[in-house]
Amino acid sequence: MRNLRQGRSTRVTISDVGAAAEVSVSTVSRVLNGTAKVDPLLAARVHDAVRQLGYRPNAAAQGLARGEWGTIGVLVPDLANPYFPEVLKAVSDVARSHGRRVMVMESDEDPAIEHDLVEDLMRSCDGVLLCSPRMERSDLVGLTARDHPLVLLDRIVSGLAAPAVSADFFGGMMLICGHLAQLGHRRVAYLSGPEVSWANSERIRALEAAKAFGLSVTILPCGSTSHSGYEAAAEVPGTGATALTTYNDLVALGAVTRMRELGVRVPEDLSVVGFDDIELDHVAHTSLTTVSVPRGQLGKQAAEMLEMLMTEGHDGEPVYLSMELHVRDSTAPPVTRELAG
Repeated sequence: MRNLRQGRSTRVTISDVGAAAEVSVSTVSRVLNGTAKVDPLLAARVHDAVRQLGYRPNAAAQGLARGEWGTIGVLVPDLANPYFPEVLKAVSDVARSHGRRVMVMESDEDPAIEHDLVEDLMRSCDGVLLCSPRMERSDLVGLTARDHPLVLLDRIVSGLAAPAVSADFFGGMMLICGHLAQLGHRRVAYLSGPEVSWANSERIRALEAAKAFGLSVTILPCGSTSHSGYEAAAEVPGTGATALTTYNDLVALGAVTRMRELGVRVPEDLSVVGFDDIELDHVAHTSLTTVSVPRGQLGKQAAEMLEMLMTEGHDGEPVYLSMELHVRDSTAPPVTRELAG
């Protein structure tokens, strides 16, 4: 075998491998991509050349040779939300273990552009993972009808022909309601998430069910950011609530900031509960009572579902991951008087 690397510092190409192994470029390609049978002796020479030259084949080119892109697409509603990095890292780990790359897009919480973004991903990726999609059910039905591998994360749609895995948001909110009821709270306010969010509707469904605990709940429109929590929190004292639960931790942190400005003590005057257990609560010098789901496990399971769907097919039931309650410093029994309206 010829040694072409001596005296050269440029990037090793498939032509260098072919020259070193004394075979054609097409033979090298067939060996590395496994697209056709090659004489074992020639294949061994190619592999020896690859090792000696340190050649690293282009994953995208290999995928195209197999009729694949070698890439999965992921769409998230908000990359700035600390909920998603851990999910994306787990997805990337699974994808890399299967020799795939990950392409990430963001919808900026706008359901009107989600459909077009998914179509873009379908045109350039072997499979697509939708994280907390906000789009209408009819749009999801249309996308799954394309027969392109598609998995949902944190969105369960009954009757939809697509695998799905989600945190048990209903169960998480029920844990919060049970905790507040045990502390003695009876009047609770909820800063609601995006109207089109399925996860938000699951939280509200749990709040309705929590009436069985003796809780009276006032739902206030809000959103998913700390700024929206700060703005909406001004309405909380007027509800007479002794406890506040929120769409997520970001909203809770914004609400706590507003409460401090209004002279409302947390938790002495108002208990506050977040949702998701992100890391920023310690940065904000607030130790939130909250609930969490293992986000890494969520991303890992979703990515494995997608890999199975792309390679073997998948026809399982939706999977719910249980949430865990973390009782910290922002909740306490209510004082005897309720907040003035």
